[in-house]
Amino acid sequence: MNTENNSGGESRNSFETRTSCPLCHEELVIKWNNDEIPYFGEVMYISTTCSNCSFRFTDTMILTQKEPVRFEMMVEGLEDLNARVIRSTSGTIRIPDLGIDVEPGSVSESYVTNIEGILERVRAVVVTATEWVKDEPEAHERGLELQKMLEEAIQGELPLKVIIEDPLGNSAIISEKATSRTLSSEEAANLHSGMVIFDVDSSELEVDSSDKIQPIGNEYK
Repeated sequence: MNTENNSGGESRNSFETRTSCPLCHEELVIKWNNDEIPYFGEVMYISTTCSNCSFRFTDTMILTQKEPVRFEMMVEGLEDLNARVIRSTSGTIRIPDLGIDVEPGSVSESYVTNIEGILERVRAVVVTATEWVKDEPEAHERGLELQKMLEEAIQGELPLKVIIEDPLGNSAIISEKATSRTLSSEEAANLHSGMVIFDVDSSELEVDSSDKIQPIGNEYK
């Protein structure tokens, strides 16, 4: 049944579609809700729950598309950690001083946080990835080193550069210290999606944004 507004007509902001559940194949009602969010623009919330088998699915689609953009900022102290960060589902975060890339995947989330929040998220991933390779001495040692460096950065003791690239232009760093430029079509086309990577020289680790963790070799491009 479609959502109706107070005048009795169908709402432009909400509607429903029906399909079959991918698990039990019973009828599944998908709810679509349109909204406007500061910094992200127009978005569509998608949600469904199967009443028969309890299959659940939620997603947020950003409907606004802008010029591909790159923001970068040098983080040099505690005050810089408060700089606001808008990261859309298509945004790639890079911390080149640590060899860390955080790239969007099929279940990546959009969020508004600050530089400290970004570093905290990355540290949590590195901790998990380090545990995953505890039987690989070189990668494990590099993981412990990155944890220490991230802790120093969170305390404002380690200067580093934070970069955000977004082919759809919906991500940003909001600070007087941040600089931005439009990405070329070639740069935008080369942005990857689907993993978090930290470089350990001859050893590399991949962490999918769905929390699936898997080591990979040097063949990654």
